[in-house]
Amino acid sequence: MGTTWEWVAGDEALAPLWAAVHDRLCAGTDPAAMASVRVTGLPPAGVAALRAWLDDAGRLRRGTSAVVMDARGARVPVRALCQVLRLEPQDLVALVEHAVGRPVIDRAQQRTSDAALRQDVWQYAAAQLPACPGLVARMRTAGIGVNEGTGVRKLVDALAAVTTRLPANPPVSLPKLAHDTAGDPHFFDLDTLAGSRLVTLVAELTGQVEPTRPDRIRALLEQTGVVPDRLTATVLLHHVQAIGDGPIDRRLRDAVAPVSLHLFDLTRTPPRLDPIQVLTVVENPSVLEAALACGHTAPLACTSGQLRAVDHALLQLAVDQGVALQYAGDLDGPGLGIAHTVTRLYGARLVAMDLATLHDAGTHPSAVILGPLPAEDIDPQLARELRDVGRVVFQEHDAVLGRLLPPASTS
Repeated sequence: MGTTWEWVAGDEALAPLWAAVHDRLCAGTDPAAMASVRVTGLPPAGVAALRAWLDDAGRLRRGTSAVVMDARGARVPVRALCQVLRLEPQDLVALVEHAVGRPVIDRAQQRTSDAALRQDVWQYAAAQLPACPGLVARMRTAGIGVNEGTGVRKLVDALAAVTTRLPANPPVSLPKLAHDTAGDPHFFDLDTLAGSRLVTLVAELTGQVEPTRPDRIRALLEQTGVVPDRLTATVLLHHVQAIGDGPIDRRLRDAVAPVSLHLFDLTRTPPRLDPIQVLTVVENPSVLEAALACGHTAPLACTSGQLRAVDHALLQLAVDQGVALQYAGDLDGPGLGIAHTVTRLYGARLVAMDLATLHDAGTHPSAVILGPLPAEDIDPQLARELRDVGRVVFQEHDAVLGRLLPPASTS
């Protein structure tokens, strides 16, 4: 670009003009066909510069200007300006790109290209996954974002590869399946979009309703020989009474400290729990540490926060074997949400999650600011007073521990 054009492009007073021209070009207007452009925000210095270039002696005598001002801004004759500045159409494109600092991209053409790309991707998906039209329809409904076509094709290829390996015999771990089909052991992690697509695929291939509970999702995958993380996630059991003869029963009876059980233990060699006991399930392992410290001997279990497949397996096992459940969590949004799920699905009675516990905390709750509370099935008075306090009451608070581990039940 010549030095004169660089000066014109760099004139701040003309920046609104070049931005307007840039926008028109990006909308698909041919630079050779652009007669004029409407400009808003053009400062007086810009108007003066344009009129100095465009208003010849004849216009000055008639008192008319090539740059027309009205309530909507300025109408600038672009074609006449290009003639004055001796700009060819391709020069105009270069000038506005230099002035605005962004390339001119024909958005209309880009939309057409994007639409063609999406159509190609969905045709490809339908061809690769002929047995899963429901999955393809769901993916199509979700759509493809900018520059996501390659990622969708990779997901389709991985899912198509999975269909050739199911049912897996011998069983294969989910990370191994992900590695062999996508090159990444975490590709189908169940907390990712790809993982949810895998679950949809398996449900459709097996003709089942797609589950939502983590334990049922894992059970669905195991039916086809895909084994999720049954050896990693664990629950802790302390003084839980088992009356069976299996290896887990013996571990529970012989233990002097909390026993860590994983999903394999609870599904392949589950213990037989004594139905006479009441099992209190807590959210945080620190409660079990406090129980150890004070010699508390009542049955306790810990799910460590958000409910995972292994947690659902324990709770369902207790229900199936007639064990009464109590649940205690933090007095905050997540804790109350988990409590709602446990009471709804498993009929647990809540303990240390009431107004009395909040009142025991008094003017010294935990230091963390209270976030949003879930809307469902919360005592309105508890919700109001929690919001008034404005801070969380965690299970580590003495007000909670005093109710979960009362001195009268210690030895």
